[in-house]
Amino acid sequence: MNTPLAIRPMTRSEVDQLVDWAAQEGWNPGRQDAELFWATDPDAFIAADLDGELIGGGAITAYGDAFGFMGFFIVRPPFRGQGLGNALWHARRERLIARLRPGATIGMDGVFAMQTYYAKGGFVFSHRDIRFRAEIPTRPAAVLAGSEVVVPLADFSFAEVLAYDRTCFPAPRTSFLTGWINQPAGLALGCRREGRLVGFGVVRRCREGCKIGPLFADDAQVAEALYAGLAGYAAGGPVFLDVPENNPRGLDLARKHAMVEVFGCARMYLGPAPALAQDRIFGVTTFELG
Repeated sequence: MNTPLAIRPMTRSEVDQLVDWAAQEGWNPGRQDAELFWATDPDAFIAADLDGELIGGGAITAYGDAFGFMGFFIVRPPFRGQGLGNALWHARRERLIARLRPGATIGMDGVFAMQTYYAKGGFVFSHRDIRFRAEIPTRPAAVLAGSEVVVPLADFSFAEVLAYDRTCFPAPRTSFLTGWINQPAGLALGCRREGRLVGFGVVRRCREGCKIGPLFADDAQVAEALYAGLAGYAAGGPVFLDVPENNPRGLDLARKHAMVEVFGCARMYLGPAPALAQDRIFGVTTFELG
């Protein structure tokens, strides 16, 4: 008789396995994701063992005690349909609730096919996040901005970046941003207008092409200027952008650049939906950590 499913913390090397599984699922993780995610919250990664074999895992990232995010939920294909994923998912939810203060909100981006299941676990649908893809030519056409000046994000103080990010994310994420905007094989750009930061974005190399995320901007003109600079980094290959469907200007940006919808997730929340500047969110940061 099989031993019961064992739920335990993941090791650092097992996070590499989890990222490899994500690649096999077609999620196209970034080349530095495992290291950056672990550095953000090493206690977030939860493993499921069956008879001593790692059969699944996922992340339960805590941003202080104010907000949590569930992501990277994977059970290996041979072990699906046996109730093991259900046990792992509920164990992760309960552990994350215990890591946060009472009543704190938890978010997630779940594949559409699992939306009903997550709803049974208390999560309420907010909107869809749509992944778009575009092929970037070797020499992308230059896009002229108006009064916007796009510069390396390092030209702004980290305090400015953190404050802007906080309008688009439910909690401060100092540790995460420190690594994310400085990651190898990536580029972080900011946009200056009248001397102040009016948007920023990051593009990173992935298993296939590059992903832009986040892409936060005061308006469509700023988003356009940032997109041009970030997409140029992906020249010669595909670029991906995850656009919240509740920002119509983000969808307009994707369509303007002939991006094609290739994937999507349902953004859901357990607890009150956070008050964010949704009109600034042209691209979410990552489906795995929020």
